[in-house]
Amino acid sequence: MIEPDITVVVVPRERFSLVPRSLESLYTQTDIPFRLVYVDGRSPARIRRYLDVEAKRRGFRLLRSPRYLSPTEARNLGLVQASGRYVVFIDNDVLVRPGWLSALFRCAEETGAWLVGPLYCFGEPAFTKVHMAGGTAHFEVRDGRRYLAEKHHVPGQRLEDIRRNLRRMRTELVEFHCLLARTEVFERLGSLDAGFLSDFEHLDLCLAVREAGGQIYLDPNALVNWVTPPPLAWSDLPYFMLRWSDAWNRASLQHFRMKWDLTEEDPNGHYAFVTDYRKLALWRLRRIIRTALGWRRGTWVEGNLLFPLEEAVNRLLIPEKWAQRH
Repeated sequence: MIEPDITVVVVPRERFSLVPRSLESLYTQTDIPFRLVYVDGRSPARIRRYLDVEAKRRGFRLLRSPRYLSPTEARNLGLVQASGRYVVFIDNDVLVRPGWLSALFRCAEETGAWLVGPLYCFGEPAFTKVHMAGGTAHFEVRDGRRYLAEKHHVPGQRLEDIRRNLRRMRTELVEFHCLLARTEVFERLGSLDAGFLSDFEHLDLCLAVREAGGQIYLDPNALVNWVTPPPLAWSDLPYFMLRWSDAWNRASLQHFRMKWDLTEEDPNGHYAFVTDYRKLALWRLRRIIRTALGWRRGTWVEGNLLFPLEEAVNRLLIPEKWAQRH
């Protein structure tokens, strides 16, 4: 096998408090050479200092922005600095298991795949529950209307129950938690579409690759774990609320519908999901309310008072013009 020629690009996903744990995992659990480009967009002072020290100690390229970046914007900044035949995008809240990168590399070399994704786990304890093992992502026309057909494979299953049955296979869907791409993909298709601020960016890339004739593979020998919130550190909240803001969510939805000519109002319920996902920022307050009022009354207060108030405040603090800047 030829020597790996890989640049790993780490970008902010939705928070910063997992940065030290994730970076340490990347270096201690990776067994083949790689170049690292780390994109940091307005991280808290403690994390900035940590990354400065680690960049000098480990010799990786640190790109820094004074403002928050959408993940797609951050990936494009990293892509410009990437070199070699392959680029791996990975989020700053992901942990990896030994052999993950070599498995992605071997799969691309042996299959000619344009994109390769790992077996994605999520939550804590890490590497116990499956987020997805590839999936479905294509369009269907029903009654003259164009719909997105999207589905994760084996979501929520226990890793120990299903891993022995998984094999390398072609798939229609991988996600930006972690994926390997041939750099020539971006020579053909151009940079990632910056119109996707909070959602749909993984779907857009997978659809574009397959439309151009490229293949996408899942290799379960590569194993990663997205550490999901909660908890969220207080310092995570400003970026988390922007990342999943109504302005960014709505702009991403509208851009996806227009680009792929969809009549479906909310493809596969993405807008509803990410809007609800933002409510994780309220986890401390929700816990206090339910403890004080009980589950039934607490749920009523959340649905009728807390959530509508949060949505109104989010729209007030992050108006639609913030999405237009990107």
